[in-house]
Amino acid sequence: MTPRKVVIDCDPGIDDAIGLLLAFGSPEIDVRGITVVSGNVPLGCSTRNTLQICELSGRVDMPVHPGCFRPLVRDPIRGLFSGSTGLGRLRLPAPSREPAGAHATDFLIDTIDAAIAADTTITLCSMGPLTNLGVVFRMRPDLVRGVDRLVMMGGAYREPGNRTPAAEFNMLADPHAAHIVFSSGLPITAIGLDASHQALSTPERVARIEAAAGPFSTVIGDLLRFWDRGDVDRFDGPGGPLHDPLVIAFLLRPDLFEARRARVFVEHESALALGQTVTDWYGQSGIEPNVDIVTKVDADAFYSMLAERLAGRVAIPGQ
Repeated sequence: MTPRKVVIDCDPGIDDAIGLLLAFGSPEIDVRGITVVSGNVPLGCSTRNTLQICELSGRVDMPVHPGCFRPLVRDPIRGLFSGSTGLGRLRLPAPSREPAGAHATDFLIDTIDAAIAADTTITLCSMGPLTNLGVVFRMRPDLVRGVDRLVMMGGAYREPGNRTPAAEFNMLADPHAAHIVFSSGLPITAIGLDASHQALSTPERVARIEAAAGPFSTVIGDLLRFWDRGDVDRFDGPGGPLHDPLVIAFLLRPDLFEARRARVFVEHESALALGQTVTDWYGQSGIEPNVDIVTKVDADAFYSMLAERLAGRVAIPGQ
């Protein structure tokens, strides 16, 4: 098995943190570096959180590159559900090292250029606003040929938004960058609220993770209890939708997901619908589809895999 080379772009954030832990516990994935963006919390805070999660995982070798400190055009907005630090009530030791010196966009450009020079590609994983990637593909649109696929969390395609009636948070946080990325020609798999609202961290699923007795079981349990929305009307029960780890899960177990291809436009001008992912499901625009939209996830199997990986019991299908 040759591990898949990936770069993770994120804004930790409780669910980003769990996504990173899942990636670090999965030998099928070779994380070449982590780029950080302003989103759930300001850039400095999200960078610190990333360094802390790397140290928690024993990955002090992992390069962490801070990137854009604000959206391209609009004023910054922040997440509502990860707490003031981005990691809920979790308190971790201060990082023992500084982030890498290169700006995230420079690191991304150099990494993709190197892949092209080696006649290979790299997979990009986005768990936050698309600011860093928007800058890269505005500066260097030719780099699309060095990307195997962008697997991203963002958008609300049939579901209502979670930050406004029209928009999911990552799209609303930087709709102009999202417009650039969705118009770039990148192969995109989009995991939006349509999928993540199927993957609720119910008390039963949290208990399953804790019962696996892995090194991070207590940490994950604490994070997920803080993450509980307490919104029975919207989610038909307790728990919170676990968005970002689905990006990593898709790379590990694509068989757990169903997707449908469509054309997606990102609204970046209307105040009322800012950040809306306008989806042409039936070809009415006459423009070729550009996104594989995940419509269904096997949530029970996802949580079982998450418990196994976080417990250090790696089960690789077909191996």
